[in-house]
Amino acid sequence: MTDLGKWLIFFGVFFIVFGLVLLLVEKLPFGFGKLPGDIFIKRDNFTFYFPLATSLLISLLLTLILNLIFWLFRK
Repeated sequence: MTDLGKWLIFFGVFFIVFGLVLLLVEKLPFGFGKLPGDIFIKRDNFTFYFPLATSLLISLLLTLILNLIFWLFRK
């Protein structure tokens, strides 16, 4: 049971840090969520937005971070 408690604490801290990062990212000058490669179509009464490049960047960063964390726990 102590392992479950450690994992819950770890994920809680991870979500808090991730939430703070999301709050601070809005204030960055390069406009996270408005990267080249994000699809944005605006017509008269229709707007379509698909953050393709942003999704790929977040996926890459999370993959690197989680692989590092799992590598550290394996040792």
